[in-house]
Amino acid sequence: MDYRRLGRSDLQVSTIGFGCWGIAGGAMWGEQDEADSIAALHAAVDEGITFFDTAEGYGNGYSEEVVGRALGDRRDSVVIATKVSPAHLAPEDLRASCENSLRRLRTDVIDLYQIHWPDPPGEAEAVAETLATLRQEGKIRYAGVSNFGPVDLAPYPADLFVSNQLAYSVAFRAIEYHLVGASIDRGMSVITYSSLLHGVLTGKYRDADEVPEGRARTRHFSSQRETVRHGEDGHEKSLFALIDEMRDIAAEADLTVREVAMLWVLARPGVATILAGSRSAAQARSNAAVASRRLDRALVERLTRASEPLREAMGPNPDMWQHRSRVSW
Repeated sequence: MDYRRLGRSDLQVSTIGFGCWGIAGGAMWGEQDEADSIAALHAAVDEGITFFDTAEGYGNGYSEEVVGRALGDRRDSVVIATKVSPAHLAPEDLRASCENSLRRLRTDVIDLYQIHWPDPPGEAEAVAETLATLRQEGKIRYAGVSNFGPVDLAPYPADLFVSNQLAYSVAFRAIEYHLVGASIDRGMSVITYSSLLHGVLTGKYRDADEVPEGRARTRHFSSQRETVRHGEDGHEKSLFALIDEMRDIAAEADLTVREVAMLWVLARPGVATILAGSRSAAQARSNAAVASRRLDRALVERLTRASEPLREAMGPNPDMWQHRSRVSW
């Protein structure tokens, strides 16, 4: 496993992180056995994964509870991150959310406490003061954000946040227009999520019709799909043309399509860690193994070129789900 420093913090995080949304189950991911989730979390630690990211909004706190049950006796060897919902940014609500997350996670301190979305916006000064107080009290080590653009970051002190968690994959490069540069300029690392586009970039689906409704909610898919809310035409043909190219590159490099997708993201500027969801011990071991793989620079550049048409078609809107972006740039 490789490790990288998170922003200006002293946190060293594994380049392959564990995204804990999927272990909450629900409509997005389907039924999930808690025993499988705990086995996945244990296997991840065994394989060198040290960064675990959850949120109070994942299963209404259930994901945090599972993480707490699984990692309680291995707390000293992991970095735990969670997120507060934007509706809970008033000082008293923010403090209550932090206390509730600490309880569910069964820990005395949260290593990275992130604001999940900037919409609706909080009062930046009050939010910053509350986060600073929580740090002084030893309840959080560092603060970060998720889905924040330059305009969203502007009201906050330049040294408040150490990371920005953003949707980023070879099939969704919107953050390259404005968000990556703004984050790097503030000394923040990028944590990526949806780098496998909810499993679509593993190559297991041959066309858009095979993708389950719950995983076809992004702006890549037609607004005729039942679960989308963006109202756009989608880019299904371009998406699966890109995946076909990824299959060719994977065969040439003796890698899987999933490995190609993850290694491309790890080669991009500013990225500290990729959040990869695992719902079984086997998946956790498979994700961790990607850190030992390598994708030749020429193939990285070839894939970058192949994804340019989709990048241009989807444009700079970094909100994968909505036409009216919740992220301001």
